Amino acid sequence: MTTASADRRVPLASAPNMRDLGGIRVADGVVGAGLLYRSASLAKLDAADEAVIESLDIRTVYDLRTAAEREDAPDRVGDSVRSVWLDVVADSQDNVAAQIPTLLAEPGALQRMLGGGRAEGYLADANRKFVSLPSALAAYRSFYLDLIDEHRTGAALVHCTTGKDRTGWAATSFLLLLGASEADVRADYLETNTDLTPALQPMLDALTAKGVHTELLAPILGVRDSYFDAALDELRSRYGTIEGYARDGLGLTDMQIGMLRRRFTETV
Repeated sequence: MTTASADRRVPLASAPNMRDLGGIRVADGVVGAGLLYRSASLAKLDAADEAVIESLDIRTVYDLRTAAEREDAPDRVGDSVRSVWLDVVADSQDNVAAQIPTLLAEPGALQRMLGGGRAEGYLADANRKFVSLPSALAAYRSFYLDLIDEHRTGAALVHCTTGKDRTGWAATSFLLLLGASEADVRADYLETNTDLTPALQPMLDALTAKGVHTELLAPILGVRDSYFDAALDELRSRYGTIEGYARDGLGLTDMQIGMLRRRFTETV
């Protein structure tokens, strides 16, 4: 069973959807607390929340966004934080996960792209691509190799724009590799719907006032079981198991997988 979600949340006013992946039960114990966090963008991080990041000893931030997303909204972190840029969807610039800021700014584009019930299909397809797209495989390989680098110190944080899709697959694959149950991994994935929605409400209210049909946004501003299932279906059809994905997709060795498990698992 997982640690209570409230125990893992890091409630930052300027960076929503942040939580510790520690405390989730895995094959040989639990994920160590205070080692790897997930969140939405750090572009609006204020001084108080930057102090929280510092207090958590977060020294490495993995940014999974595109170049355009980073240029439009660069992370605001201190000089002591090392930023590692890993563009998951570099080979798929039309990936809807990377287009959310643009869609929110252009109501017309929102209607054209997401109307008619198309949004859920786009997000399911986006999640499949996180598993098999060449740029995604390269990005997540680098993510794992850096996580186990013996020279890396302190805690780490992984994020994209809303911290739910590209970050969702980072957290999902990480937890599955450590031996968490699919039910517990799914629970962490779906926790985004609780942690992110309140932070988005002012934006939704503003869009409603402009006449935007915000019900179109529900599929792209939250996560669904169907997105999670799409990613796992892609994994199983291409690689069979999470270990097959790590070995054949990401090119990790058994030794490296073992290093990941040892570094992030606490025995209980």
